[in-house]
Amino acid sequence: MAFSPVAVGSELSPEPGGSGSPGEETDGEREPLPLPGERPAPGSRLKEAVGASLAPLCLGPLAGPQRLGTLVECLVLNYRLRQGLGCSRDRGAAAAACGGAAEGPLRCCGCGRFLSEPVTVPCGHTYCRRCLRRELRARCRRCRDRLPPTGGTSAAAASPRTSVVLSQLAEKWFPGECERARTGSRLEELLAQGRFREALGAANQALRADSSDLMLRIYRAESYVGLQEYKTAIEDLNFLISKTPNWPEVYFRKGKVLQDSGFVGDALQLFLQCLALDEDFLPAKLEVERTLCDVLSPEKLGESLKESAWSSPHNRSKPFILGSEVTESYCNLQLCAEQSLGSDVLEPVRGSLNRAQSAHALNSTKDLAKEDGLKRVSSEPLLSGQEKGALLKRKLSFSEQDTVVCEDGRNKHKKQGESGKRDRTLAFGTIPGDLIDVSDFECSLCMRLFFEPVTTPCGHTFCKGCLERCLDHAPQCPLCKESLKEYLASRKYSITELLEELIVKYLSNELCERKRIHAEETAEHSNLTKNVPMFVCTVAYPTVPCPLHVFEPRYRLMIRRSMETGTKQFGMCISDSQNGFADYGCMLHIRNVHFLPDGRSVVDTVGGKRFRVLRRGMKDGYCTADIEYLEDVKVADEEELKKLRELHNFVYNQACSWFQNLRNKFRTQILQHFGPMPDREENIQAMPNGPAWCWWLLAVLPVDRRYQLSVLSMMSLKDRLIKIQHILTYFSRDQSK
Repeated sequence: MAFSPVAVGSELSPEPGGSGSPGEETDGEREPLPLPGERPAPGSRLKEAVGASLAPLCLGPLAGPQRLGTLVECLVLNYRLRQGLGCSRDRGAAAAACGGAAEGPLRCCGCGRFLSEPVTVPCGHTYCRRCLRRELRARCRRCRDRLPPTGGTSAAAASPRTSVVLSQLAEKWFPGECERARTGSRLEELLAQGRFREALGAANQALRADSSDLMLRIYRAESYVGLQEYKTAIEDLNFLISKTPNWPEVYFRKGKVLQDSGFVGDALQLFLQCLALDEDFLPAKLEVERTLCDVLSPEKLGESLKESAWSSPHNRSKPFILGSEVTESYCNLQLCAEQSLGSDVLEPVRGSLNRAQSAHALNSTKDLAKEDGLKRVSSEPLLSGQEKGALLKRKLSFSEQDTVVCEDGRNKHKKQGESGKRDRTLAFGTIPGDLIDVSDFECSLCMRLFFEPVTTPCGHTFCKGCLERCLDHAPQCPLCKESLKEYLASRKYSITELLEELIVKYLSNELCERKRIHAEETAEHSNLTKNVPMFVCTVAYPTVPCPLHVFEPRYRLMIRRSMETGTKQFGMCISDSQNGFADYGCMLHIRNVHFLPDGRSVVDTVGGKRFRVLRRGMKDGYCTADIEYLEDVKVADEEELKKLRELHNFVYNQACSWFQNLRNKFRTQILQHFGPMPDREENIQAMPNGPAWCWWLLAVLPVDRRYQLSVLSMMSLKDRLIKIQHILTYFSRDQSK
């Protein structure tokens, strides 16, 4: 079988001058799988992906397993289509993809099981600590954001912090499930320390107390693997597949056992089945990439091109029969490689998979084939329809048996009809009404019901607004004082969705009242005539840009409220020694806010309406005022209007002359800061504040702020032009000298 060079896209061939290298591909750069409705021909894109992966082999070995990401995605898609699973990419069906998943309110977004030791990740979704600690996925199942790594040097990265509020709710509502979780944590510690014999004993003891806890069988299977008792581990995993046929992790664990036993081809199919159920299951994806990288090495491919070992039925890596599967759909898992992956594309891969098995593994196959847990049927394609039905009947009969734990820790199957403890539904579907207390959902800062709850990296939860106000003063947790500098810099205060869902479901009346109060507060902050927020700093003018550097906590809060209410406006006044701030000012419209990592911000504003202060006040540390807006008094008499136009044109020309006679240095600085001088307007009374060039000129003229304020307060365009004329005459005289 010969391969010709295949055109490779940007994934393998960066554009000239680019910095991309074969080892720099990230998960986000890989081409996504087709969406539903874009179902390709099973062989078309798969051939292209295989060709693209094999093309570099003409020049040398692969750069690494990560270069095979697109090929793995194509294999998974092809496998799903062959298995009739479709190509849906629904991110929100976390529980549906995990058999035996929890149906209660506390459910992990990853494994779908009981939310033991809940950890809220930066995107706002909550996972059990086990999913994060074992790094079972790189991206959030619901929103596709990257999950934080757990192997970093920082304390937060090394050990994800549990959510304090959700942990307390779990302990209060479901103490039995929390005790189960603690048992699992102790077993995980023993396995991590390599104390497999102790872990096995503890798992057996726990299973004798509660044989319905399926997670204990996962730990026991891992203990058997650590003790190299692969057959017994397979028995436990087969039982789990019979009870939870949609649990991806079980297929991965079984694939690892078969891989360790030398059944590389069967392990690969199980990894693909795992990815077919959950395409973001990271360990399975890495194993498939590593396996393909190994079998696609130039040496093994060279052997495959000379002679395909798959041409002989005796050397073919036969499918592994999952003896405990309970549905015909999952009995299809033993489809041979040419049916699942495309016979005309992966012939060299099959041969390499077969030769990757050591002689010891091949001998082990013959021994293990005699055991109940590792049945291999080499002649299955030759079975008649009646024989296939009998075989399926035996499989179903086997899987319907219950399993109990003997004294030696091994499984013992009981016949149908025998009494015994059956698998029970996890007892955390409903919550007694007397256990639901509104005080469990109160923010520790405002002492009110959580509104838009956010969880910090240290595990504490607050209202979003309350936390932001605290971070205005210091970048640390209000409760434990742990540094939140990185959290503040990211400015990603994602709502804790699970907590918000619980409040909506169990405290709907209280939430309605809380929303009503919040709406009243927002309406109060939205009023642009009463209690208008005041920024006491400088003189602002209509239509003139006014950039601000905001660093005081009170003004951080003021700017944030202006943005949240949607008004995006506040007043600007200069300070006054007697009254706190001046009697006249100008409204500023926020055009853009750029937040700095330490919480400060650069606010781009432009002047709007002028106003007069009627009453002063204070709100949360910043000044407020009741105001009335000012407009120029229009001239109705034609003769006076004619004289006003003449005065306007004369002063405008005088202003242009003064600006042009400035030194280049000063003129350049003015243009950079304020922009060019506005053009002369035809209708000088069209705008309520008069011609824009007047305000631009007042902003750039170096005059005392009190003098500027007096011009700002004028409601007569004629008086304002006369004032500007006097200033220009004074500065023009200095220029002539």
